[in-house]
Amino acid sequence: MFFKKNKLKFISARSKRAGFTLIEVLVGVAVFVLFAMGIYGGIQFVFKIVYQSRVRILETAILNEQIEIIRNLPFENVGIINGSPAGVLTHTVTTTRNNINFFITRTIRNVDDTFDGTIGGTPNDTVPADYKLVEVEITCGAACKQQVPLTMTTNVSPKLLEGDPTHGALFIEVFDSEIKPVQGATVHIVSTSTDPILDMTDTTDNDGMLRLLDLGAGMNAYSITVSKAGFITDQTLLATPSNSNPTKQPASVEAQDVQEISFSIDETATINLSTINQVCGVIGNVTTNILGTYLIGTEPDVLLIDENIITNGNGNYSWPDLRWDAYGLKVTGYDVIGSIPSLPINLLAGVVQEVQLVLGANSGDSVVVNVLDSITQQPLSGAMVNISGDGYNQTKNTGVGFIRQTDWSDGSGQYEFSNENKYWSDDGKIENNNPAGDLKLTQVGESYVSDGQLESSVFDLGTSVNFVNINWEPLSQPIETGADSVRWQIASSNTSSPVSWNYFGPDGTSGTYYNSEELSISAVHNGSQFLRYKVYLSTNSNTSTPTVSDVTVSYTTSCTPPGQSYFGSLTNGQVYTVEVSRAGYQNYSGSITASGDLIQAVDMVGE
Repeated sequence: MFFKKNKLKFISARSKRAGFTLIEVLVGVAVFVLFAMGIYGGIQFVFKIVYQSRVRILETAILNEQIEIIRNLPFENVGIINGSPAGVLTHTVTTTRNNINFFITRTIRNVDDTFDGTIGGTPNDTVPADYKLVEVEITCGAACKQQVPLTMTTNVSPKLLEGDPTHGALFIEVFDSEIKPVQGATVHIVSTSTDPILDMTDTTDNDGMLRLLDLGAGMNAYSITVSKAGFITDQTLLATPSNSNPTKQPASVEAQDVQEISFSIDETATINLSTINQVCGVIGNVTTNILGTYLIGTEPDVLLIDENIITNGNGNYSWPDLRWDAYGLKVTGYDVIGSIPSLPINLLAGVVQEVQLVLGANSGDSVVVNVLDSITQQPLSGAMVNISGDGYNQTKNTGVGFIRQTDWSDGSGQYEFSNENKYWSDDGKIENNNPAGDLKLTQVGESYVSDGQLESSVFDLGTSVNFVNINWEPLSQPIETGADSVRWQIASSNTSSPVSWNYFGPDGTSGTYYNSEELSISAVHNGSQFLRYKVYLSTNSNTSTPTVSDVTVSYTTSCTPPGQSYFGSLTNGQVYTVEVSRAGYQNYSGSITASGDLIQAVDMVGE
């Protein structure tokens, strides 16, 4: 009995000392923290909503104040200082409410109402400034994390008359290298000789237009600069001693008339130059002249690009921020044996063009004969070129050129390229015989399918090559089909039957495609002998389809310029006969007069 009694006491004492285990404590703390964080997050969210609502209320009140201030101004004062229309308001202003800084942007434009006709229309409204559109935009910026500004718009009308009858209108049009409108281009207009003076910045609309009404009349009074991020800049120019007759002088405005002026801007392009010898060795520190064709002045001609540079010790030099144009390259102290690609360089907007000049010893007078297909303007391989005269007689073959396919009408099923009118496969959404020779999307009833693709046969290039460009016709497609409605990828190999054909775009991965702005073939394919391509067609409209009539891929072998032959040690002033022949083409015969280092282009006409 004594033992049992003590045992009961021991158990009772142990029970009184029992508590929570460490795991129980941790779980409890975690549950409490989650609960507390949820409450804290909810409170924070409520505070954030209240704060944003408060900011919106303040902004709305400020906008109402701004609109009331503008409405109470005399009509002739409603405008931007040095702007169009001119007035007493500044374009931007800052105000502070409840210790918050608010940034206000005012935009005011003249409106030509259609009720009484439009300027240049029928009827022609020669005093087109009917009323003014006022837009006031406000934001508190990064301080209150506002992403979308608040905007208020109103119209302000004159009590009686419209605009000043001594004023006129200026329409500014901005388009790109393909004559397509450039939206959102920044236009800066300055005039110090007119009444009122003008110094304003505005942007083009969806049609690439900026229409300025009610401007003071003046002859060559308005200096204009057009720009956009990543684009070249185009502008009017004043006469200077170095350019006495600019091609685009400041714009004029005549009373009760419309004057128009156009500007062309597009993405900047780059030429990356390297100077090498015939065995691909580096030739450094070469003085090189780059010469474009775009004129900024006449009588005498003044070129936008005409400059001399020196390549670095590795034979490299980069020309960034270039305008699309045809560029010639000349060197000092060497003969140009050829170039990759051939000269002149037809530089497209937004393209980074790699250019190799293959140089040799200076032999005095020389000529590079550049043999081209007359239709595609692609270099021709295997052409025989003979130059003779005054005891001089040399015959050479042009370098490797290009592969081309212009017809797919015989259908699919051909693995290795032998029948020039066949290909390997398609997805059933490509029309290859309507008309014969062209590729289009398949039409089902009255509607075109949205997309389709085709895979070519295998082209054997005969040796390892370095690829240059892919080109196709037509390069420009109907607007209705959408951007990049024709895209390409290329696969290459050193065997005609690899385990798999991996198709890549211009950055060497499967996620990109060659399009009208990306024509240079990725170096990932260089050193390959066999080639295939895939073409992808798409459209945004069921009533329009992109079309492909031919495709060419140009390439070189190591350092051999494509389609070119070099002839040196000519006699200055001597007339030489040039004869060119190639299978499948009509023979060519012409003449040149030796004078320095020449490049002679020969267009071969197919039989």
